[in-house]
Amino acid sequence: MFAVLKTGGKQYKVQAGDMLRVERIAASAGETVQFNEVLMLGGDNPQVGAPMIEDAGVQAEVVDQIKGEKVIHFVKRRRKHSSKRTKGHRQKLTLVKITEILASGAGKSGVAAAIGTGSVSAAAVAAITGKAVEAAPAKKAKAAKLAKAEAPKAEKAEKPAKAKKAAKGEGDDLSQISGVGPVIVGKLNDAGITTFAQIAAWSDADVEEIEEKLSFKGRVGREDWIAQAKDLAKG
Repeated sequence: MFAVLKTGGKQYKVQAGDMLRVERIAASAGETVQFNEVLMLGGDNPQVGAPMIEDAGVQAEVVDQIKGEKVIHFVKRRRKHSSKRTKGHRQKLTLVKITEILASGAGKSGVAAAIGTGSVSAAAVAAITGKAVEAAPAKKAKAAKLAKAEAPKAEKAEKPAKAKKAAKGEGDDLSQISGVGPVIVGKLNDAGITTFAQIAAWSDADVEEIEEKLSFKGRVGREDWIAQAKDLAKG
């Protein structure tokens, strides 16, 4: 009696006693697993599934978790940069020995189904291989990119706090100066400028430096912030 089973996207014709290499399944050496996707049974009473044969199964003992032969992948691009890249790959496989073919009763056999490692958690894969599974390089890069993007947001979140301190009496209300809105107040506070006296004491060099630093070139002189600050500082 033989069976045609499906696992890992491939089909295999097997008989009891056959040794088979299949795409890695979530099981350790010595365990018994059951392939439930049976397409055909051959023998005295052949059966063909539509597409699977209901309640049929193929049981196998896991012999070992292995790797296939090394495959070399070479890519050469002649245009622009004439780049080339060589990569090696060894497919992860499971070596199993077929022990029994069930024409019926597979659902009540109590044997665990053979499930590929791509369908289970990383913890299950770690239990098979004996070591933790590291995140893929692409996922690591994505996580680093997200962390980098969050850093400026954290810095921006601190800026309103500084503006609030100035409004609570730890500095003057710089928004009383014509042309200075909440955004500019925040920028000035971040630069350490919180009082009218500081603005009133600006020299031409100070004005040029602050305008360059805070990106509002010409605005201080155009709206005469220094004169306004002197009047407001007097009270």
